[in-house]
Amino acid sequence: MTKKKGVHITPRDDGQWNVVRDGAQRASYVHSTQAEAPDASRDTARREKTELFIHGRDGKIRDRDSYGGDPHPPKG
Repeated sequence: MTKKKGVHITPRDDGQWNVVRDGAQRASYVHSTQAEAPDASRDTARREKTELFIHGRDGKIRDRDSYGGDPHPPKG
């Protein structure tokens, strides 16, 4: 099974936030605040049925959402 690419919200050096797909060399979108970035990136993740990773200012993943094809779905 081919691993689907994710969508990442990452901080920029200038204080803005990138929305970047795995494997892309450039950002798909740039937002002035982190709060603005998830709306557009969720639409992209839903359309592509992949995962959304939200990184904090330190670059570490602080939240993630799966929009299809979750290899470990919740039980129950």
